[in-house]
Amino acid sequence: MTHRETFETPAPPPPLLDFAHITVMKEDRKVLDSLSLTVGASEHLAILGPNGSGKSSLIKTITREYYPLTHPDRRFSVLGEEVWQVGALRSLLGIVSADLQFTFTREITGRDVVLSGFFSSVGLFRHEVTPAMDERADEVIGFLEVEHLADRPMTRMSTGEARRFLIGRALVHDPAALILDEPTAGLDLHALHHLRSVLRKVARSGTGVVMVTHNLHDIIPEISRVVLMKDGRIYGDGPKEEVLTDEVIGGLFDVPVHIREEGGWYYASGY
Repeated sequence: MTHRETFETPAPPPPLLDFAHITVMKEDRKVLDSLSLTVGASEHLAILGPNGSGKSSLIKTITREYYPLTHPDRRFSVLGEEVWQVGALRSLLGIVSADLQFTFTREITGRDVVLSGFFSSVGLFRHEVTPAMDERADEVIGFLEVEHLADRPMTRMSTGEARRFLIGRALVHDPAALILDEPTAGLDLHALHHLRSVLRKVARSGTGVVMVTHNLHDIIPEISRVVLMKDGRIYGDGPKEEVLTDEVIGGLFDVPVHIREEGGWYYASGY
């Protein structure tokens, strides 16, 4: 009798997010209203919507700054787990936001900003930085092409330069996903060009990219799925070529609009 080896197929990784019937109150207002959303591991996704649509509230719910109301059919899972120690969760998700950039506008060098990602701190104090951490920080700084700025304080950098170091801080511990809240806010065309290039490199490296924005031109070509939010709810969800249309985006923003695609990038005009 011939012996045949059997191999078990490895279980697929749990989804990055698995939310169902998520309602979040802020004072007496629903900022998320029975929201359901599943995001696969390593998926590249854009969450698009007008200001006040609940996008930032969704990010704060993911990071456990906000907690949803109880519901008999609620699911509130990140990376397959409903219950997290907040520090552990945030070490697995690389978050970059305007609020974080404001916090880091101080006399901290770019390199120390990246290293602080290991400790979830604002700069370094009595933290013990190991040779492996130094090596990883150098690797990330090189990946982001900001070696020439590593010793410069954040207060002496442009908005775009500082944002790349915050992305480095988010990437240094090899997170499951990079989550960006309005990543191009405050950037001029030069900085926008460099940031787009960085985010495309991140996406191609295998790290999932979740981009939260109100600008179509933020959506890099590597993103294939777009989720639309309005009034705290999911307004639309699907492949970007089906979602980014005149009718759908005009309804989302309540304006007449013309959407055009150029080389994988999408732009809106006519409003």
